[in-house]
Amino acid sequence: MLFQSIVYGPIHSRRLGTSLGIELMPLDHKLCTFNCVYCECGWNTPVSHPKLPSRKEVRAALEAKLKEDLALDVITFSGNGEPTLHPDFLGIIEDTCALRDQYCPNAKVSVLSNSTQLGRPDVVKALRLCDNRILKLDAGTDTMMRRIDLPVNEQLTVETIIGWLSQFDGDFTLQTCFLRGEHDGQVIDNTTPEELEAWYKAVDVLHPKQIMIYVIDRKTPEENLSKIPRDKMEQIAAPLIAKRYDVIIST
Repeated sequence: MLFQSIVYGPIHSRRLGTSLGIELMPLDHKLCTFNCVYCECGWNTPVSHPKLPSRKEVRAALEAKLKEDLALDVITFSGNGEPTLHPDFLGIIEDTCALRDQYCPNAKVSVLSNSTQLGRPDVVKALRLCDNRILKLDAGTDTMMRRIDLPVNEQLTVETIIGWLSQFDGDFTLQTCFLRGEHDGQVIDNTTPEELEAWYKAVDVLHPKQIMIYVIDRKTPEENLSKIPRDKMEQIAAPLIAKRYDVIIST
């Protein structure tokens, strides 16, 4: 499922409410630093020179939509890949915040990111301007993170991601998808006691202001995956809630 316009919606997000989406990646294929087995956009498509919308095009499309006087909860950067890959991400966020203030001051600006570009100062600066930084960490071990997320940079480690996330001093939402299955003959399961112990340790290091845990909800590129039942998700959340973390469960 690919989004085929720079600005799309509003749509109802099960986690964010009435959301107007902004697409910064190509409109005809997925471009991401991860190749997650559960991604609703499918697998990455290698393209030599991907076409990205310009900062000017994004601003014009967003302003035209906001002039419709929409009732929005949030303006969300997500879509066909990793939005922070856009070379003008900081400028686009600055434009978006200005337009939000002008046309719908009650709406939040949110970014759903896989955390892989947090080594870039411009991306960190841009995210600090947003109301909601929703940042991914799908596993507490390198082995499971790589099996689930299939990072383009095969040397990426959980330790590196945790270090980058720590820059926000807990002022972000940690997002994790829990799933089970198999890919290329390897077992995928980030709900085992060992995997959960490693993930809980990461959570305690980061101490995010909010935690979103969710399950696969749409068709996935890897067909051999299964949805985690609600009772298991509640069991995963229970130790965090006991520590007074703000946990949202989406099933």
